[in-house]
Amino acid sequence: MSALTHLNRSSPGWKNTNYKYQNFKDVHGLPCIEKLVHSVDETPEPIATKITGNIPLWIKGNFLRNGPGKFEIGRSSFNHWFDGMALLHQFRIEDGKVTYMSRFLNSDSYRENTEHNRIVVSEFGTVAMPDPSKNFFQRFLSRFELPKPTDNANVSFVQYKGDYYVSTETNFMHKIDPKTLETKEKVDWSKFIAVNGATAHPHVDPDGTTYNMGNSYTPVSIYLCLLNIIKVPPKKENAEDTLEGATVFCSIPSEDKSKPSYYHSFAMSENYVVFIEQPIKMDLLKIVTGKLCGKGISDGVYWDPKHNTAFHVINKHTGKLSLVKYYAKPFSTFHQINCYEENSFLIMDMCCSDDGQTFNNYMNQNLKKSGNALDEVYNTMCKAFPCRFILPLNVDSDTPCGQNLNTRLNSTATAIKIDKNKVFCTHEDLHGEDLHEYGGLEFPQINYSKCNTRPYRYYYACGFGHMVGNSLIKIDLQGKQMKMWQHAGLYPSEPIFVSSPDAVEEDDGVILSVVITPNQDKSTILLVLDAKTFEELGRAEIPINIPYGFHGAFQTTN
Repeated sequence: MSALTHLNRSSPGWKNTNYKYQNFKDVHGLPCIEKLVHSVDETPEPIATKITGNIPLWIKGNFLRNGPGKFEIGRSSFNHWFDGMALLHQFRIEDGKVTYMSRFLNSDSYRENTEHNRIVVSEFGTVAMPDPSKNFFQRFLSRFELPKPTDNANVSFVQYKGDYYVSTETNFMHKIDPKTLETKEKVDWSKFIAVNGATAHPHVDPDGTTYNMGNSYTPVSIYLCLLNIIKVPPKKENAEDTLEGATVFCSIPSEDKSKPSYYHSFAMSENYVVFIEQPIKMDLLKIVTGKLCGKGISDGVYWDPKHNTAFHVINKHTGKLSLVKYYAKPFSTFHQINCYEENSFLIMDMCCSDDGQTFNNYMNQNLKKSGNALDEVYNTMCKAFPCRFILPLNVDSDTPCGQNLNTRLNSTATAIKIDKNKVFCTHEDLHGEDLHEYGGLEFPQINYSKCNTRPYRYYYACGFGHMVGNSLIKIDLQGKQMKMWQHAGLYPSEPIFVSSPDAVEEDDGVILSVVITPNQDKSTILLVLDAKTFEELGRAEIPINIPYGFHGAFQTTN
């Protein structure tokens, strides 16, 4: 038994924090949210909204949102929440007024599905069935065709070189005009660098340099999977407005070559990128042969808690991987809150849960349940809670084993050298006990322009007291005090911080969130909260219903 395994299972330093059960009571009587995952029509021309309260006059720009908006094609339906066709939303805010518009992403997947009036492009949890118009032999042979990667970029709005793109986790993005939501250009990462995709959560340095991560493998060489750290330079005058100049500046081999770790995002400080290798595994053989068996990508993704979580630290300036490898107990993470360096420590804050089986919970059949069946799904889900890991950067051969290297005052996190170039870490909670009553949180956000890669005090998130967010939360890290906005029957989405023009303090600004109202006809709300007090300033009521979405961005306009 290795020293690492021994510490993980039996050391006094091991802290068993199973959030699936700890301090969490079963919930009963959850209302049905089926209308949050229903198909809607696009609204391609701006429509007016009804303002209640006051929208600050200094807010001027486009609040952009992305998410699934069409869950059926003809008589066929998508199986998973992640699979719906991308619907792009724009809330234009100016002079205290708000207009709304939306467009379906004009992707190849959307066009092909629409033209055939059935699902012909497979998604994460849905396999496209063979063309019924073909004969039996043709349908049989079509199962041996390699799966075509989707370009249904329904996860987020991102920026590269000042331009806006919508992104998912395949190798395709689409450039979008944020003023009209028109699809301008399809961009293939693999035309610029050798990757099979990139995350929908890049990080940006103050000079505009953008970092991301992506796997590289081929169906022939799935046993040679590499994790690549990507660097995209800032836009230069007279340069192409694409990914021209993108490079892979570090490649990390997966510990299990054919079963690499799934990752949705990564952490970045001023000088380091951190790949979090979690025990959510992707069986590449199952994925590339899934069509033959009628299985989706989701069937090749699984939780393997026999493996610890590993932190791989890469120097952004040299591209070199740290010889020291940091480990923690098995956990899963989809979103990081922030990461920064202080006094030779790397401080990483993220949302963590004790298992990685969340994907299966969001099959559309689960989201459409009601009564006891819905309660059972929710109560057996592992909840995500905010955690802080502290990684000592000055670990060498002289560093003693067996003692806590975290010397930060008032910190309960530990970092113990257990072997040559191996450090085992435990986290500290970034919340008070009151958060357990609200089901944990997700979709964390900060004042990104001011605090990304720097010490910070506040973060904002959705409280997940239901299958989706049903509250908005602000946590002050000084004392871990919590403020909350919540109303029965209303489901707020990811909170986006917008700084006021005369901001002095970190939380001088507003929080924007799109609130879904499944029990009200023709009603969606753009909510504006004072980021400091977390009190409602105003809201814009949109006379249509839209599905619950994923991520967005605010574009300031002149």
